[in-house]
Amino acid sequence: MAFSRATLMALKDGGRVLQAAKRGEKLLGPLALLPGVWRNEDGLEGHGWNMIALPFETRPGSTLDYRLLLNQYNETLVFDLVDKGVPNRGLTAGIQADQSLMAMDYEQVTDQIATADFPQSTVLGPTSPPGNTIHHEPGLWLNMLDQITDGYDIARLGSVPHGDALLALGRSVPVTPGAPVIPDVSGLPLKVKQDLDSPYLAPYKHFHENLFEGVFDPVHPAELLKRANEGVDILRTTTLSVDTEAETGGIHNIPFVVKQANASSMRSTFWIQELAETDSQGRPKLRLQYLQIVMLDFDPRTSGLPGRIIWPHISINTMRKVESAPDDKIELFASM
Repeated sequence: MAFSRATLMALKDGGRVLQAAKRGEKLLGPLALLPGVWRNEDGLEGHGWNMIALPFETRPGSTLDYRLLLNQYNETLVFDLVDKGVPNRGLTAGIQADQSLMAMDYEQVTDQIATADFPQSTVLGPTSPPGNTIHHEPGLWLNMLDQITDGYDIARLGSVPHGDALLALGRSVPVTPGAPVIPDVSGLPLKVKQDLDSPYLAPYKHFHENLFEGVFDPVHPAELLKRANEGVDILRTTTLSVDTEAETGGIHNIPFVVKQANASSMRSTFWIQELAETDSQGRPKLRLQYLQIVMLDFDPRTSGLPGRIIWPHISINTMRKVESAPDDKIELFASM
């Protein structure tokens, strides 16, 4: 989306404003449908799924030094404040060449419904019980209005309490008609033999043959996203895809994480869906699906080659927009 010179100059001439994010804000560009509160409600309860391999002590009679942990969860994802006209100062050939950004904050909280692991972690005690919060992440989405480099015009910045901070970049794409095309994704670790009959992949084979909660297969983790779209009348889809391996993106971790199970990259795709069903204002109701893959590096390669095995830590969800904006934070900033 192109913006007029007058609009950009108004932002650069002291037009920075912090206010409630509203659906349809033109300066948000491809992010314009995100503002508000998204949850697993109205038939989408329990549509959040997570899989992660974790270092685990070797048991007698086993050669496995990891366990595969699965979670089913409900999520609240909030986009509530927008910072308009954020200035980045610069020069090009000695001439002022500032950049203007739109920044929108988000907060993600996931609460567990069910969990299982293999091998079972009885030595370590029970895994996190149902109802516990298993993930909290505050961050920002950016829409770059001008001075765009190599087409990267959107970005996501996030912080995770485990000691990880990320910057992922992406290129916005045109809105497409109909439902999104969900890619086929393998949950199997990389740099090992891709054979479920291999003893080293026994945890994956276990859940492939005994689906978690009767539905989730860590070998094909994206299949439930496709199933959630069956029979749903989706008019059009906005796709937001960002990657920490693009341009200057990356993940930084505290020393313990780097040493034990380093989070080396993250790629996430959000599909914002406008439905044929309308709300009280006659606008299309909204759904949000995402597929996120974080690569964790730990364990020497079984072939004896250099480097570590790369383990996909995958999260998926399908949610609905349930509120236009959370009032509490907006009222707080309005009173300042």
